[in-house]
Amino acid sequence: MSRIIVITSGKGGVGKTTCTANLGMALAQRGRRVVLVDADFGLRNLDLLLGLENRIVYTAMEAIAGQCRLEQALVKDKRQTKLALLPAAQNRMKDAVKPEQMKQVIDELVQMSYDYILIDSPAGIEAGFQNAIAAAQESLIVTTPEIAAVRDADRVIGLLEAHGIKKINLIVNRLKPEMVEANDMMSVEDVREVLAIDLIGVVPDDERVIVSTNRGEPLVLGEQKTIAGEAFDNISRRLEGEKVEFLDLSVPQESFFGRLRKLLSTKII
Repeated sequence: MSRIIVITSGKGGVGKTTCTANLGMALAQRGRRVVLVDADFGLRNLDLLLGLENRIVYTAMEAIAGQCRLEQALVKDKRQTKLALLPAAQNRMKDAVKPEQMKQVIDELVQMSYDYILIDSPAGIEAGFQNAIAAAQESLIVTTPEIAAVRDADRVIGLLEAHGIKKINLIVNRLKPEMVEANDMMSVEDVREVLAIDLIGVVPDDERVIVSTNRGEPLVLGEQKTIAGEAFDNISRRLEGEKVEFLDLSVPQESFFGRLRKLLSTKII
């Protein structure tokens, strides 16, 4: 059976699409058949993060309208044959698709025997969100450690539970350990206390995410993974049921001799 997982948050700009692209690629690297569904009609970006924008001929909209077969709208990844993308239409509004139509599309994808169907939800809780969660069985909530993002995530959790989605896991994205240490940012424990759902991953803030986005190359593809890339890979392993220790993202404590050298180097003679 396919696992149908919606990746959502409520607030925009927290990294849902980045998480979707990296988790999809990581699962495909582990030999799983994965399809990524871009549910952000009107503002698609998932194709850019995967470097597949020039391969799109048809979109989910044409498949829904019967203008092509669903198989024709699927874009195969050029690096991982087990990964495919169902792109959204850029020239249609979010309300151009109904939840019943999204359910039909997901049902067809289930018939294709994908191991994972990951749905990238748009920001907000309006029509696009309702489409994204229509056929989902599980959810990954992505939030940054900011009070506004966490509050929106809490609202979304309530909506998911009301929709009958009970398996909900948390990804804390763009954590900055130095700011947490200085009490300038919420800690992972703070976020967990507010949201009260199981933690499946913590991804540290990493400038190389921007580079990977611009290149259309998910972080998990690198031969020498960054810490953020390793964090995404670990989340994929936890989705598979593996017991994986969380990365140590605490700020290293400076030794006595290190502090002494710093004092001596700044001493005015």
